[in-house]
Amino acid sequence: MIQIRHERLADFDAREPLLDAAFGDTRYRKSSERLREDRLPADGLSFIAAEGRRVIGTARLWNIAVGNGADALLLGPVAIAEDCRSQGLGGAMVRRAIQNARKLGHGAIVLVGDPEYYSRFGFSGEKTGALWMPGPFERRRLLGRELTAGALDGARGMIAPAGRMAPTPNLDELVAQDARANSLRRVSRAA
Repeated sequence: MIQIRHERLADFDAREPLLDAAFGDTRYRKSSERLREDRLPADGLSFIAAEGRRVIGTARLWNIAVGNGADALLLGPVAIAEDCRSQGLGGAMVRRAIQNARKLGHGAIVLVGDPEYYSRFGFSGEKTGALWMPGPFERRRLLGRELTAGALDGARGMIAPAGRMAPTPNLDELVAQDARANSLRRVSRAA
């Protein structure tokens, strides 16, 4: 049985290979990645599809500011395991993301994706024509969906990252941790 649930820390090791398989190395070169770099996903808006213990899908939303300074969310990446595609799971994950974003009071979602796919969820380029991504992007694929009427009115200019920064490792702690690990290895080899 497939379950769509909130992402857990333990899902990281399964989510990353899923994204690599779906998008390859190019995922790190996308303009959307510039908006996600060094950031944490929006609170309560990271989802995993699981079949038993196997992670078969992922969808995340990220805090952004659309060019006029208004807050919005960025949807993506959305990925489904290759052997689970064409079963409606991607659509179910997008609908869940939209529903939860609305419940949490967010006003709009922006994404870069195929209009032919995302239009069924209410996304269009109608109010994103004056927005820009931080890097190359296909204008026709920059789409938005208002969750609150008028949330994208007047949106123009560069889309910018917002939200919480990802914690950066403390170098002193990493060095000390490495020294402890090396010390334990030496002790176990000597025993």
